[in-house]
Amino acid sequence: MDNDNLSVREMTEKDIPLFANYWFTASDDFLKGMGVDLQKMPTREQFTQMLQTQLSLPYAEKKAYALIWEAEGEPFGHSNVNPVTYGKEGAMHLHIWKPEMRALGIGAEMVGLSLPYYFGNMKLERVYSEPYAHNTAPHKTLEKAGFTFVKEYVTTPGSITFEQPVKQWEIFPK
Repeated sequence: MDNDNLSVREMTEKDIPLFANYWFTASDDFLKGMGVDLQKMPTREQFTQMLQTQLSLPYAEKKAYALIWEAEGEPFGHSNVNPVTYGKEGAMHLHIWKPEMRALGIGAEMVGLSLPYYFGNMKLERVYSEPYAHNTAPHKTLEKAGFTFVKEYVTTPGSITFEQPVKQWEIFPK
C-alpha cells in the first residue's frame, strides 16, 4: 500500500449508503466482536436519517461527526466522533469497511489524518476512544497513532453496544 495515496475527507450524503452497508451487511459475529448489541441496532432507515440530520447541522450543533477514509480516491472506511461536544471532547470510533484493507498497518496513519478535522472543525480539546477490550486491532492502532492509554473499565460505551470491558485512550491537540 502506497501511503501517499491515503486521504481523509468529511462524509457527504453520497457516502451514506457505503457507511450503512458496513453496518447492515456485516455478520452478527463481526458486530459482536466490536461490542455491538444486535438488539440495539437501529433500522437502516433510522440510521440513514440520523446520518442525514447530522450532515445538515453546523459543526457546533452536531452530536456526531464522520470522516471517510480513502485509498486512491476510493472509500474504504471511516472514523467518527460520537458522542461529541463541540469545543470540548469527542469519542472517536475507527472502522475499516473492506477486509482486504485491514491488517496493512495503515490505521494509525488514517487516525493521524483524521485528528486535524476533529481538533480543527469541532474545536475539540480532547479526543478519546474506548474500544472493546477484547478487540485488539484498535488498541494497537491507537497506541501507534500517539494516543495515551488511560484505563480499562467496564461500561456501555455507545448507544448500540452491550456492557463490556473497554480500554480508554486519549490524545490532545499538539
